[in-house]
Amino acid sequence: MNSSPRSIAVRVPASSANLGPGFDVLGMAVSLHIEAGFGNAPAESNQADEKSPLKIAYRHAGGTRDLWVRSQIPVGKGLGFSGAARVAGCALAHAEKNGTDAGMFDAAKPEILRVAAALEGHPDNAGASLHGGVVASVDNIAVRVPTPLDPAVIVWVPGQQTSTKESRTKLPSSVSFADAVFNIGNTALLVAALAAGDISAMALATRDRLHQDLRFARVPESKTALQSALAAGAWCGWMSGSGPTVAVLSSQEMAQKIADSLPTNGTKIVLRIAQLGAELFAV
Repeated sequence: MNSSPRSIAVRVPASSANLGPGFDVLGMAVSLHIEAGFGNAPAESNQADEKSPLKIAYRHAGGTRDLWVRSQIPVGKGLGFSGAARVAGCALAHAEKNGTDAGMFDAAKPEILRVAAALEGHPDNAGASLHGGVVASVDNIAVRVPTPLDPAVIVWVPGQQTSTKESRTKLPSSVSFADAVFNIGNTALLVAALAAGDISAMALATRDRLHQDLRFARVPESKTALQSALAAGAWCGWMSGSGPTVAVLSSQEMAQKIADSLPTNGTKIVLRIAQLGAELFAV
């Protein structure tokens, strides 16, 4: 007999993917969230549309109920809305069958990641949203990158949207050996710098030759925002996912100065790394 509560909700963080060189592999959960559930709907929530990534993932994973949703994550901006929504849908399908037991949820995470990543087409956003923190994800395997750092994550979000699917069609089908080695080396350096807390290595470690320049060419104001943040003292920065959002890291003390340096034709948000990933709870 299914003894799960009648009303269950999930809270899932947004994410910034790639972190420069870690294309389709690295992701960082950030402190904006989507909440969704079935049963008692809270104030300021909406019924989830059947065509939404939340509901598609929920149905794909076997969910049968109507869902409510409310979200802080901007859509189509490079902050992993669809990845977070798909993790939420898969988590709720699991909870409908099994309840909110933490041990069972942990055991189900590889399968949740597999389904969410398959629907996404890549695991970086879903891995970070599911597990929290900084995560390296390949297929349905995700490993958190430990770090002693607690940086501010400043994001600059312009008005236009970017289609990840369309953006990926502009990327080359092959890359040079030198560019591949460049990105592999910087990805390894970035993971090591995060684990060691080595701020001095991060500006070099977030360089990329595979995707960022091609994407910045379509949104030059995003490149200007990144350059402004770095000039103001940010440790490092990157185009968040497929953009157009830019994300940078800094000390907490420098966060407001760096936010103030960003162009005025975009929304500036000071966030943190979301250390908690997807959380199920009865409501």
